[in-house]
Amino acid sequence: MTITKDKTVAEIVTENIKASHVFKKYNIDFCCGGGVTIEKACEKKGIAYETLKNDLLHLDSSVEDSNDYNNWKLPFLIDYIVNIHHQYVEENLPLLLMYASKVAKVHGHHYSEVIEIDRLVREIASELAAHMKKEELILFPFIKQMVRAEKEGTPLPNRNFGTVDNPIKMMEHEHEEVGQLFREIAQLTNEYTPPSGACNTFKALYDKLNEFEQDLHTHIHLENNILHPKALQLEQRLQS
Repeated sequence: MTITKDKTVAEIVTENIKASHVFKKYNIDFCCGGGVTIEKACEKKGIAYETLKNDLLHLDSSVEDSNDYNNWKLPFLIDYIVNIHHQYVEENLPLLLMYASKVAKVHGHHYSEVIEIDRLVREIASELAAHMKKEELILFPFIKQMVRAEKEGTPLPNRNFGTVDNPIKMMEHEHEEVGQLFREIAQLTNEYTPPSGACNTFKALYDKLNEFEQDLHTHIHLENNILHPKALQLEQRLQS
């Protein structure tokens, strides 16, 4: 993607729909008001052109994920999940909610599926907010306490939920519920394929939904397939 000062916001987003997220970050209208040049948009918002240009140029820069998650210490893995994946959810859900609401209001009369997508996104937002709070306040601190107990040779910490398997089962059930909601969205969006002639906000919604689901897949994998089994093994060692 070539970035020049005289290119319009709409032209940039048309070349790469992911650019919509950069413009949204700086509160630049890329849909109805996308006819202005990048230079004018920056002047209007008081943003340095080079700053915006740098963000746009790094949209597609991605490093292959070579992290050896399976060999990470549990406290480090927990901090990674919170700082990377929980943070991603917290930063991107408001944007997703805004896109879904706007598209439902503007296009719901013609594309009825976006009204259901808006409802599903609001349900996902509610589910994830409560889910992550339970992890951060109950499950994750307890796993860290178990790690400390094993290291220091002290007894298993007190807990009011019985075995750690109980909150783990609850979290995995909630993972499945959110996963099912996204499967419904994927079906409604024809695997995140916007209709012909869709506006930029419509395209941005589908692109962000796709990105969000991909992040969620990694997020859930780290918990279900690495963190949870190791926490159960750790509890068994402490009990023996």
